[in-house]
Amino acid sequence: MLRACGAGVGPQLLRAALGLGAWPGPERAASGTRGQGWLQPAGYDTGVKVYNSLTRRKDPLIVGSADAASWYSCGPTVYDHAHLGHACSYVRFDIIRRILTRVFGCNIIMVMGITDVDDKIIKRAGEMNVSPASLANLYEENFKQDMAALKVLPPTVYLRVTENIPHIISFIEGIIANGHAYSTAQGNVYFDLRSRGDRYGKLVGAIPSPTAEPVDSDKRHPSDFALWKAAKPREVFWASPWGNGRPGWHIECSTISSLVFGSQLDIHSGGMDLAFPHHENEIAQCEAFHQCRQWGNYFLHSASSVVLWASRSIPLGPQRQAVLLVTLGLTARDFLNTFSPDVFRLFCMRSSYRSAVDYSDGTMLEAKHLLLAAAAFIEDARAYMKGQLVCGPVGEGLLWERLRHTREAVKAALADDFDTPAAVDAVMDLIHRGNGQLQARTKEPSGPRSPAVFGSIVSYIEHFFETVGISLADRQFVPGDSSQATLHSVVEELVRFRLKVRQFALASGKATGEAQRQQRLDRQPLLEACDALRQDLTAHGISIKDRSSTSTWELLGQDHRPGS
Repeated sequence: MLRACGAGVGPQLLRAALGLGAWPGPERAASGTRGQGWLQPAGYDTGVKVYNSLTRRKDPLIVGSADAASWYSCGPTVYDHAHLGHACSYVRFDIIRRILTRVFGCNIIMVMGITDVDDKIIKRAGEMNVSPASLANLYEENFKQDMAALKVLPPTVYLRVTENIPHIISFIEGIIANGHAYSTAQGNVYFDLRSRGDRYGKLVGAIPSPTAEPVDSDKRHPSDFALWKAAKPREVFWASPWGNGRPGWHIECSTISSLVFGSQLDIHSGGMDLAFPHHENEIAQCEAFHQCRQWGNYFLHSASSVVLWASRSIPLGPQRQAVLLVTLGLTARDFLNTFSPDVFRLFCMRSSYRSAVDYSDGTMLEAKHLLLAAAAFIEDARAYMKGQLVCGPVGEGLLWERLRHTREAVKAALADDFDTPAAVDAVMDLIHRGNGQLQARTKEPSGPRSPAVFGSIVSYIEHFFETVGISLADRQFVPGDSSQATLHSVVEELVRFRLKVRQFALASGKATGEAQRQQRLDRQPLLEACDALRQDLTAHGISIKDRSSTSTWELLGQDHRPGS
C-alpha cells in the first residue's frame, strides 16, 4: 500500500523531509553557531572531501587510522520490511564504503546497531499477537536477507540492543554521574538538556520547539529526552537501579558505538531524517558520558525520502505528478521482483547520496539500458581482441588518452564527496568513444590491429563496476520476472530435444541381425552426446533422469516432465 502526501501537506514539511531545511512548526535557534568549533582530526588523510553535516560544508576526510577507520551506521528498527527509501540509503552508503576501501585505501570497521526493542515493535507485536522478541527476530532476518539481495556488504559486526542492556544501564549511570541526567520517582531517567548549555544543536540550524507535555509528565524541562523508560503494564522490561524498564531510543546507539570505538568516532551515517533529534541526542549523550569536546568527527546523511513519479508499475492517479512518499509501501523485495540489484545500484549512483530518490519507470529503465550498453561494449571489445570483430584502423592513441583522462576524472569525482553521477558519466563517455572506434566494421582486416588498448579499457570498466558492487556478467536477470520462466522453458525444450535424439538412437526400426548391429554402432555417438549433455547439466543444478519411454529433469527438488 502506498500513502502519499496530498495537497494538504505544507511546503515546509516537504522541504524538511527532503533535507532542504525549514523544520515544520515553531522553532528556536540552535544554541551554538553551526560548524564553528569543529575540530579537524589528526590522522590519515584519505584524499576525499566529504560533506560533513556538522559543518555544512565539504571537509577533508581524515580518519584516525587507514588500517581501522571507525564507522557507526544506524541500523533498522525491526518491526516491518525495509522499504525503497531504506534500501536506497543502505545501498548508497555501501557504495561509499566500497569506494573508501577500494579506491582510497581505508580499512573500514563498521558497526551497525539493531534496534530490537522499541515502541513500534511492541505495538506491532501486540497487533500480531506475538512476542516482541519473535517479531524483531523475524524482521531482523528479513532485513539481512534484503541487504544481501541488494548486494550490501554486511557490517563488521551487528550489535542488538537487547543483548547490551547492562552496558546501556552503565552508560546512563555515567551520564548521571557527570551531571547531565536525572532519575525520577516514577522510574524514568531523562537527559538534562539545559546542562549542555550552548553545546546542543551541532547538526541543525534550528531546533523545533518541544511539543506540549502531558500534565503528569515527570520531566524537569519539556525538551529533556528519555534515557530509560519505566515499565508499563504488559510490556517487556529489564531490571535497573531505577526500577524495571527499557532503554530510550537515542541511548542505544550511543552505547553500542562507544562500546566498540570508545570516545572517538570517525564516521557516523544514517538517513537525513535521523539528524534531529536522534543524531543530535547521540552527540549530546556521548560527549556528556566521555566528557569530550567532539565525539563524532564526520556525520554523513543520505536522503531517505523518495520522490515518486506516476508510472505504469505504481499508478498514483490520472495526473503525472511528483509526490513525497511519507509511508512507502513499496518494499525492497517487491522492487527486486522487477529490477535487478545491479540496476538498482546504478540507479542510486546516478544521483548524489544526499539527493532525494527520483524514482520512476523511466529512470529505472535508463539505468538498465546503461548497464546493458556497458555489457554490450565489453562483449564487442572482447570479440575485437579475439579477431572475431573486424573493423577499420583504430585511433589507438586517442583511446589511450581517453582512458587516462577517464581514470583521472573518475578518481577526482569520487574524491569530491563521492560524486558518483560524474564518475558514471565519465565511464559511459569512455564506452561511447570505444564504441565509436568499433563501429567502422569491414569485411577484411585493414591496417594494424590494437587489441591491447581495448583490453585495458575492458579491464578498467569491469574494475570500476566491481568496485561499486555491480556485476556486468549477470545479464541483469531478476528473480521472479520473465527471465526465470524463460530459463525454465529453455531447459524444457532442451530435455525434450535430447529425448527425441535418444529415442532415435535407440530405435531399431525394421532392421535385424547385422543391419541392426551396424545401425547401433552408427548411432552410438548420439547416445554418448546425450550422456555428456546430462552430465554437463548436473554442474548447473539440473538433473536429467532417463526413464523407459521418457526423460524427466529436476531443479531445486521439483520434478518436471517434458510435455507435461
